Amino acid sequence: MEGSGIGQFIPLILIFVIFYFFLIRPQQKKVKEHKAMVESLKKGDKVVTTGGITGTITRVVDNDKVEVEISDNVIVTIVRGTGIQSLMNSQEVKK
Repeated sequence: MEGSGIGQFIPLILIFVIFYFFLIRPQQKKVKEHKAMVESLKKGDKVVTTGGITGTITRVVDNDKVEVEISDNVIVTIVRGTGIQSLMNSQEVKK
């Protein structure tokens, strides 16, 4: 009787393990890579914002803001952590 109580939780534990390896772990890895990319931004990098606008970083204002030139004489200030989606001139090979 006591063994059947533990046996009922085995499918639940198995589902959690599957969710961890197929959903949670890859998402944590992606967030970690994005954070490293955002921290390494410098002047001259071409970026894509979360809104889909492309531009070139002209100045790093603070640790949390950058100025991006999206057109001739059009400069916008963007929050680093939430506003930058990806680098366009990345030397890394995507896996």
